[in-house]
Amino acid sequence: MATNDAHYVRREDAKAHDVLLAIQTATTLDDEKRMRFPNDEFYLKSEDEMRKIFAYCPEACDNTQKIAEQCNYDFRFGEYHLPEFQAPLGKTNTEYLRELCYAGLEDRFGVVFEEGKLGDADAARYADGTEYSTVHTPKELAERLNYELGTIESMGYIEYFLIVWDFINYAKSHEIMVGPGRGSAAGSIVAYCLKITDIDPIRYNLIFERFLNPERVSMPDIDIDFCYERRQEVIDYVTEKYGEGRVSQIITFGTMKAKQAVRDVGRALSVSYAKTDQIAKAIPFELGMTIDKALATSPDLKNLYENDEETREVIDMAKAIEGMPRHASTHAAGVVISKAPIDEYVPLYLSEKGPATQFTMTTIEELGLLKMDFLGLRNLTVIRDALELIKKNHGVSIDFARMGYDDPSVYEMISAGNTSGVFQLESGGMTQFMKNLRPTCFEDVVAGISLYRPGPMDSIPKYIENKKNPSGIQYVDESLAPILDVTYGCLVYQEQVMQIVRDLGGYSYGRSDLVRRAMSKKKKDVMLQEKEYFINGKLDENGNVEIAGCIRNGISRKAAETIFEDMETFAQYAFNKSHAAAYAVVAYETGYLKKHYPVEFMAALMTSVMGDAKMIARYIRNCSDMGIEVLPPSVNKSLKKFSVEDGKIRFGLLGVKNVGENVIEAILKAREEKGEPSDIFTFINNLDISQVNKRAIESLIKAGACDCLEGNRAAKLAVYETLVESAQNTSKKNLEGQISLFQMASDAMSSAGTGKRLPDVQAFPLNIELAMEKEMLGVYLTGHPLDAYKEKMKRISSVTSDDLMQIEEESGTAQNHAIRDGMSCIISGMIAGKKTLITKSNKMMAFIDLEDLYGITEVVIFPNVYEKCAEEIQDDRVVAIKGTLNFKEDEAPKVLADEVLDIDTAIERGFTQRSRNGYNGSRGKNYGTKLMAAVSQQKTEASEPTRQPAGMVKLRIPADMDEAMTLEEIKVNLKRHEGDHEVRIYLPSGKMFRTEESLWVSPSEELRKQMAAILRMENVKM
Repeated sequence: MATNDAHYVRREDAKAHDVLLAIQTATTLDDEKRMRFPNDEFYLKSEDEMRKIFAYCPEACDNTQKIAEQCNYDFRFGEYHLPEFQAPLGKTNTEYLRELCYAGLEDRFGVVFEEGKLGDADAARYADGTEYSTVHTPKELAERLNYELGTIESMGYIEYFLIVWDFINYAKSHEIMVGPGRGSAAGSIVAYCLKITDIDPIRYNLIFERFLNPERVSMPDIDIDFCYERRQEVIDYVTEKYGEGRVSQIITFGTMKAKQAVRDVGRALSVSYAKTDQIAKAIPFELGMTIDKALATSPDLKNLYENDEETREVIDMAKAIEGMPRHASTHAAGVVISKAPIDEYVPLYLSEKGPATQFTMTTIEELGLLKMDFLGLRNLTVIRDALELIKKNHGVSIDFARMGYDDPSVYEMISAGNTSGVFQLESGGMTQFMKNLRPTCFEDVVAGISLYRPGPMDSIPKYIENKKNPSGIQYVDESLAPILDVTYGCLVYQEQVMQIVRDLGGYSYGRSDLVRRAMSKKKKDVMLQEKEYFINGKLDENGNVEIAGCIRNGISRKAAETIFEDMETFAQYAFNKSHAAAYAVVAYETGYLKKHYPVEFMAALMTSVMGDAKMIARYIRNCSDMGIEVLPPSVNKSLKKFSVEDGKIRFGLLGVKNVGENVIEAILKAREEKGEPSDIFTFINNLDISQVNKRAIESLIKAGACDCLEGNRAAKLAVYETLVESAQNTSKKNLEGQISLFQMASDAMSSAGTGKRLPDVQAFPLNIELAMEKEMLGVYLTGHPLDAYKEKMKRISSVTSDDLMQIEEESGTAQNHAIRDGMSCIISGMIAGKKTLITKSNKMMAFIDLEDLYGITEVVIFPNVYEKCAEEIQDDRVVAIKGTLNFKEDEAPKVLADEVLDIDTAIERGFTQRSRNGYNGSRGKNYGTKLMAAVSQQKTEASEPTRQPAGMVKLRIPADMDEAMTLEEIKVNLKRHEGDHEVRIYLPSGKMFRTEESLWVSPSEELRKQMAAILRMENVKM
């Protein structure tokens, strides 16, 4: 048979394939020694081409054809292959599901039925003593439940709900923490009664059809959060119940994103770093951004593409590889459960984690297989650990399922910005939003989670203003009031779009969901048709009213058009309220624990991030702010995890580097059986030495965990090796039966410390002990080398490592943050590490790790700066660095240094702290005058330019901003946009300055945004 070695589809793909090879092998196209294919013939050839090549052997092509014709498989779409669920003997699955739901209706709402009338809505009533704060009657609750059950039965999803109920019931009965729900499933009363979800869909007006639409047949999708430490137990249960061959994980592909494709191609084509960076940064940072979309929306990118040949080559090649898989991996949460062995439906491959499908999640769903997301949520583990500590320390059992979300003190804490560790609310931007919003109820938190995303963020000012001033809310039509009053007149949720379409336009809930989907996916033809129906209604073929339309419902045409257009604009960004409400439940629960049991909560929180030094350091600072002391680890007091001790938090032993669970178990067992040792000799002698090694003991000493034993760290480090070796030898002889009774007695006495003394060794200096702590714990705990510089650093720094870490965490919302890419800054700290290299031009540059009180930031020092400050760049030196922030996708923020000075020298020379809108701080004498001189001529009438400007850019500095420092920020940004337009700057005093020609600019949307970020949009005119 004949085949050809095909690596790409078309001959013209050869160049793109060559670039991919260069990217894969980290080389460039001009590298003569790199891996490459000899020609462009490795494409998928046609039959005619193959027969020409194999003209000498036509039967080979015939055989290839015969084999291909025998390979045939038809995929069956539209069929479901759910595993079989067996109801208890004597019951059908339908009967069992209804039985479970009616039991849940009583448990959740207190609704019971008259004897012999189970499920009859007319026979529903509240059980004696039931108090449920709802305007809905028992009949209405029963009718909603029966409606959902009927829909589920008619769509054939009874087994689906029973399967999900079963494994969640298993988890809860085995004390595995389960989340309150995710996504649109929270809108189902069936899911609530089955305890699949824990958010009341009636109370919060959540819509079932957003989850399961009878007018749009598709498999339900319920994602479940579990305690991340025990998630695997649930997967194991499902595997055991349905069979190993019927449960599999799912493949996922990491693909080339727009910015990354540009950067990779730029490197492969040997385009300069600066040029590649410029192109990549011209692509807007937005979820789902593509190069084609960027060319349509970014004037800067379009301008580069149209006017620069090198840019055009990079972008064209990046478009060719954009979206292509970079690597294959196993989906973090997705699991397939099937009726028959999975390999009867889809091909499998063996991943590192076991069998996984070769088809991705979307294809799996299209083929009718049950896909579940078993998600591990760290915050659930935090809640579990906190509840256990609260029960242990206070004797209080908290059941959030029986509590409301109405504790005012929780919302006061959130409003004050004390949100560290509170689910969904702890990022810097979200914390500030909550301080501005000042939530007073659960609905405010739900709305906050929905609004703090790219797109909806534009509605935040209106939302906050309307919340503060509800009397000023105006509706296009008063019929919107009952729908939008919960969000202060703002359209926030997808469910509100559905409700408007239903209540004003007369749609069914099922059809309203179809309209929502069309709007969110921008299906223009569908929206045009639906707009007509929404305004004027629709008649069926017999002339009966199928959709009433706004006009029939008494709403004017103008109002109806405005309402539809508003929905159309916002629907693509609107959030699923059910999903946000479920998130808000976890936010409230973590907030409640932090408010009322702060010590237990913070201990559980730090346990959850053990091993992440940055997060541990952040939470230790938060403890300090809350007046909670964090004690160092102790072999006599610490447990495996962070624990609570007399109102303080004790560092957990698992947080000590090189100390594994076996060592910890040996320490805890020895302590329980033999008591707390007083010296290092007794401590080591008491341990099961087979579970312990020298490295672990050394690490415990360095971490300060043995400070509770007699002597200083230096002395213990001098003897621990000998003691461990002695204990190991004794254990070995004992196992071999080579030890006499006299030796046993002698070893026991000497090991217990009789006649044993620590060597008289001088204690380490404090800075050495702190360095040991940092090495072993990842954080400075008992002190910090920079404590003496705290006030100086606070005075001089405009950003900290914590600020930059929060920017990294906020990802898609970072562009709305006060700290921005390209912004000039001052950061200070201690040089904790340095790496130098020689550039191609034979010049020295450096990368340094700058450590402040919060963490470490990478600083890049290019050759022109390095040659001026090489003497300052020494390990452990405390410096201040003036530079520019540099943000890149998938990388931690960096600082590009312009100047590096010893911190005291920097203060003397007038380095100053900057605020986030303008700038403030103490400065040297005449600092502002000197700075203004650098920006402009010091007179109202500037000298005449040597060329005629093509246009003008006008900038006004508001009176509430620091004039001098704002001018410096303007100058830094103007330099990046060199062009032929004159810049005029109007000062608060009324004076106007023309900048020098070196600061003339080329107007662009990027420049407008940068200036608006500094001055506010109303003060920028181009």
